[in-house]
Amino acid sequence: MTTTPTTATAKTSEATPRSASSKTPTTDNRPGRLLALVLAAQFMALLDIFIVNVAAPTIRTELGASGAGLQLVVAGYTISYAVLLITGARLGSVFGHGRAHLAGLAVFTVASLACGLATGTGQLITFRVIQGIGAAVMIPQVLSLIQQHFSGEARVRALGAYAAVLATGAAAGQVVGGVLVSADLFGTGWRPVFLVNVPIGLVLLVLGVRVLPGEPRAGRARRAARDRGLDLAGLLMLAAAVVLFTVPLVLGEELGWPAWTWICLLASAVFFAGFAAYETRLAARGGAPLIAPGVLRLPGIARAALRILLVMGTNAGFLFVMTLHVQGGLGYSALRSGLMFVPTAVAFGAVGLTWRRWPAGLQGVLAPGGFALVAVGSAALGHLMRDGGDGGALLYVVFVVIGAGMALGFSPTLTGALANVRPEDAADASGVLVTVTQLGQLIGVAGFGTLYLNRLDTPGVQGSGEALWVCALALSAAAVTGVLVGLVRRRRTTGSRQG
Repeated sequence: MTTTPTTATAKTSEATPRSASSKTPTTDNRPGRLLALVLAAQFMALLDIFIVNVAAPTIRTELGASGAGLQLVVAGYTISYAVLLITGARLGSVFGHGRAHLAGLAVFTVASLACGLATGTGQLITFRVIQGIGAAVMIPQVLSLIQQHFSGEARVRALGAYAAVLATGAAAGQVVGGVLVSADLFGTGWRPVFLVNVPIGLVLLVLGVRVLPGEPRAGRARRAARDRGLDLAGLLMLAAAVVLFTVPLVLGEELGWPAWTWICLLASAVFFAGFAAYETRLAARGGAPLIAPGVLRLPGIARAALRILLVMGTNAGFLFVMTLHVQGGLGYSALRSGLMFVPTAVAFGAVGLTWRRWPAGLQGVLAPGGFALVAVGSAALGHLMRDGGDGGALLYVVFVVIGAGMALGFSPTLTGALANVRPEDAADASGVLVTVTQLGQLIGVAGFGTLYLNRLDTPGVQGSGEALWVCALALSAAAVTGVLVGLVRRRRTTGSRQG
């Protein structure tokens, strides 16, 4: 379900000046090859997120990772990806989208090899962070390349294929992860979930050199992008703020909240405030801040950012906690665990692709209605599994409800917010919402994962069921907050009209 983050970059890519795209030569006159190449890379990166969820319990056992270490293995990728995504998009504008895509793919592939060969939790966390850096450079280029090299009906078909990859990436990641871990190829346990990226990445690199465009170094758009710069100072402050917030959140409870965790959280608040002040001053001087301060004042953006933070945090927490429960508590194999989430992923993809065609009278209530479904589904999930049972057939109905609800909470919110943004603000608005998407996932794994692991007072299925019940109630509360965000906005709008 974390397949959707890159959806927002569609608007970012649409902000690319067409004068640049129309003059961009290609080294291959068959754009179908280009599409297949970049979508294969996109699919690989999506796969890697969900593969790790399924492999997490096995990694914990074989490496002796603590609960906090395991959370950082999962979240390390998201930390670097979230912080560097906007910078990655700018690198594509400066150096060419094809070159940036290949560079990111190379980093991602090498980091995957290093992850597969890691001998300790610390090494694995480090290499996962590097994987996220590669993805942050690689993924933003996909929609930009589609925007540049397809037009008319061909672009519609290309975007349809892109959406299909997003819709199937989650389910495929869970299943492939389960297959690879269960197969225990050559006694390697969890390592193939990373090593599988290496041959795929090498093939894509070889083909990419021939297929991806050799873009010109000059041009008005390229010069404008270089003049805009990368805002390295803002990037460093944001990275420091995110790391100082995430690490104590993950490690604090397990270590008994020592003084350094509170110091880090305080420092995180200072860095966030400093980042906001610096970005505001940079914008006032006519510079190009990483995140334009005025974006959150655009119509609907602040509300959308909060909703997206909630739905992505709930989604990430649900996947992480459920994987730990069914493998650690119920004793399911990695394959069975992966297959369990297929209904959720399919429901998310189906609803995400079709909600636009639903009756017009429903469009205004889809997002709050989606959060309501997630709230009910999460509470039902916890109730079904609280006593250590497997939930029976009803569990899969609940999974479908949760998947559909998350799609409704995310897709209409994102689309509605960006539809009301002026073209000149689209890139900055998209950047904010994509970054919030990743931060939501990061907070979800850290927050709900910590809650589950620290409620696991007794070993076995009973203790795990009780911990899951507490997390399910917390997930439901987060979803209720998403409903209230919509109701507050609706009441304010009604009041202003009556006034």
